[in-house]
Amino acid sequence: MRARSPVASRKRKKKVLKQAKGYWGRRSKNYRRAIETLRRAYVYAYNHRRLKKREFRSLWITRLNAAARERGTSYRELINDLKNNNIILSRNVLALIASENPEVFDKIVETVKK
Repeated sequence: MRARSPVASRKRKKKVLKQAKGYWGRRSKNYRRAIETLRRAYVYAYNHRRLKKREFRSLWITRLNAAARERGTSYRELINDLKNNNIILSRNVLALIASENPEVFDKIVETVKK
C-alpha cells in the first residue's frame, strides 16, 4: 500500500483557500485557480512593498518643495544648505515638521540660510 497523508494535504489546501477568500468566482473555491491567483498576488505584494518606499519619498520631496518655496527658497537649495550645515534630518521628518510645526520649519530654514 502506498503512503498517503490526507491530513497534511487537506491542511495545505485549507490554508491556500483561506488566503484566497474573497476572490471572485472559482479563484476562491478551486484549489488550482487559487494557487495561480495567490502566486500572482504575492508578486504584486512584493513589488509594491518596494514601490511604496519610492512613492513616499516622492511625496515628501513634493511637500518639502512646496514648504520651501513658501519661505523663499527651493527644495534643492534647502537640501544643499542642510548638508552644508551638517544638519542631518530625513525627508520624512522634514516633511512632518513642515506640515505639523511650520514655526519650527521656519527656524530650520532661517538657520540654514545664514
